[in-house]
Amino acid sequence: MISLILTLGIFFMDHTVFAQGADLPLVPRPESIKRGEGVFRFNANTELLFTDAKLGSEAGLFATLIEQLYGFRPVSKTAAASRPNSIYLSLDGNASLGNEGYRLTVSTGEVVIQARAAAGIFYGLQTLYQLMPAGKVISAEVPVVEIEDVPRFTWRGMHLDVCRHFFTKQEVFRYLDHLARYKMNRFHWHLTEDQGWRIEIKKYPRLQVVSAWRNGTRIGHYSESPERYDTIRYGGYYSQDDVREVVAYAAQRHIEVIPEIEMPGHALAALAAYPELSCTGGPFETGRTWGVFQDVFCTREETFSFLQDVLTEVCALFPGKYIHIGGDECPKDRWKSCPRCQARMKELGLADEHALQSWFVQRMEKFVATKGKRIIGWDEILEGGLAPDATVMSWRGYAGGMDAARQGHDVIMAPTAYCYLDYYQSNNPGEPLSIGGYLPIDMVYRFEPVPDALSASEGKYILGTQGNLWTEYIPNFRQVEYMALPRMIALAEVAWSPKAGKDFADFSRRLVSHMKLLDLLKVNYSKAICDVRLESLPLERSQLAVSLSSSYPSGQIRYSMDGKDPDLRSPLYERPIPIGQSAGVKAAMFDGGRRIGSVASQVYRLNRATASKVQLANPPAEEYANGGAFRLVDGVTGPIPWFGSDWLGFSGTDLDATIDLGVAQEIRRVAVDFLEDRGSWIWYPISVEVSVSQDGRNFTPVGSWTKETAGTVDRWCTIKFPPTAAQYVRIVARNAGVIPDGNAGAGRPAWLFADEIQAE
Repeated sequence: MISLILTLGIFFMDHTVFAQGADLPLVPRPESIKRGEGVFRFNANTELLFTDAKLGSEAGLFATLIEQLYGFRPVSKTAAASRPNSIYLSLDGNASLGNEGYRLTVSTGEVVIQARAAAGIFYGLQTLYQLMPAGKVISAEVPVVEIEDVPRFTWRGMHLDVCRHFFTKQEVFRYLDHLARYKMNRFHWHLTEDQGWRIEIKKYPRLQVVSAWRNGTRIGHYSESPERYDTIRYGGYYSQDDVREVVAYAAQRHIEVIPEIEMPGHALAALAAYPELSCTGGPFETGRTWGVFQDVFCTREETFSFLQDVLTEVCALFPGKYIHIGGDECPKDRWKSCPRCQARMKELGLADEHALQSWFVQRMEKFVATKGKRIIGWDEILEGGLAPDATVMSWRGYAGGMDAARQGHDVIMAPTAYCYLDYYQSNNPGEPLSIGGYLPIDMVYRFEPVPDALSASEGKYILGTQGNLWTEYIPNFRQVEYMALPRMIALAEVAWSPKAGKDFADFSRRLVSHMKLLDLLKVNYSKAICDVRLESLPLERSQLAVSLSSSYPSGQIRYSMDGKDPDLRSPLYERPIPIGQSAGVKAAMFDGGRRIGSVASQVYRLNRATASKVQLANPPAEEYANGGAFRLVDGVTGPIPWFGSDWLGFSGTDLDATIDLGVAQEIRRVAVDFLEDRGSWIWYPISVEVSVSQDGRNFTPVGSWTKETAGTVDRWCTIKFPPTAAQYVRIVARNAGVIPDGNAGAGRPAWLFADEIQAE
């Protein structure tokens, strides 16, 4: 109770300040805001009026929010005109606002929300809700303001995987509440997977009895060896009545639910129940581990009968426009050895198995079209030829989405580097186990869904964006909230607000009020925005400086170098900290006389290559550039599990780095830190060569390593050689090339991840 009172007290204080003229704490940022003088005082006598009975649902939901905040429920009713001390909702047919825009006018006597459609009224009410102070007050002061607002994109979505881990219907409702609060309008419900089938299909009851359950779950990270499993029977599914309730709950909040039924890959759970739909006949069990499984739907006629029956029931449950059919990560191994699939290819005159998948997808698209709907697929559906009316969800970077847009297809941009909210959001070791990657909130906010490389006409095919939340490492709903929020809020602003005027510092200031609202609502959100980041800077040869920063908009950073956690007596950070020898630094943010967020910690190991100039023959991929070549000599070893923040990633290309040590000096050892995580398509190099030079032009080989002679690298690839004088050191690590069949990402370029290079 004391903590809640303190939280509310802080919240009141913030809103008092804001009502006197500070920035309005609105997220997403509206298109146009005009401030006025004075306030509107909302109280128990304020009426909630609306012009059309069709707005009764919007009014009722808002009245419920008010009751939660203030303990009283405003009277709601239709009225021909506004009157003093009222909130008046009006459908005015203003075409310029579109179907989701609104105009909110707050005067000292009344509040008026105008929109062309009910969705606009709903979004206007969400903005009004953000303007109101939280907590039980006699009179809530809302500043006089005029806001006109229209979303930038029509697709503003969030995804939730309920297959790897299952969440109750009530938890799905709470997830939808988060989407609605920030004007997101699409819920991508990932319902089928290798690890569980989560939707009732009445014609196939074994999907509920067998496919919805697995006999244990992998423990720890996918990359760990040896593998460990628990023996707990795990699962669950949504009845068709549950689905109808979720769809209705979402529709009230102007959210369209898009179900995903995976095909032709990620089908192991279904095959466990109906093995005759496979190429081999099984037997199978619902997946207990993560990754990509070789057994997929066969292209026999029985498979299409099954999928059409499933989609018939699914289409009847979801009134929206779209059905997502997956299409990602479908290994072709079984098809290559399957007589039926090979006969099918010969019958159709198809060149390869990629063309067979394209035919599979196009056949399902035609069936879905008979139900009056369109398909969405992950960007793999581009391979072998794209179905005519398919929408592409681009997850493997921008390339797939750009190709689809240039072909005249609708696109939803959801690249991993900006939209995968199952990635780590902090470098701090206290973060819960995740799949890998690194996606802090400021990187989400910097995301631009329409690449500059597209022309204006091509860019019109970008419908918008969505955040994806895969749940291999998210076992409960508290962790769903932790991973989704507040990064989802940043993505909501990317999807709604104008591109011009984006300012992360401004967003951070507005977000602080929302963090306090989330506290009030008892949301288990991440406070990583309060964390301190430690960044290496080159000082001089073999020496560094450490810069400390945070996205939190106020407070003070304090640090320590004695191994103890910093406290209020620790030095206040004012300028980069010089590091002349290997050392550790800890830092934390302090506000209001207390530490907020986690303690950040980093050990810096200096050697002769540290802070040297590095030239790369091949640039790293944009999403894993991480500040460029300096990352290789910044004194920091990449974390495991990998966050991505310190690793340079090369997709299908080699690491070719030349280090200038500044002066000629004797060296006898070079070591390079490599990462392997085959489940994430990251492979060790097949060879590493070291050569040295005095002039930077003429290099002499001094040592090498090959996988054939040395076996698997244990992270560090160390090459020793006789003492040699050199100023320049060149390291060439050969990429593994195309990922072989039987592995995650088969047929795609392997990633090579490298971090620190040491010379001694």
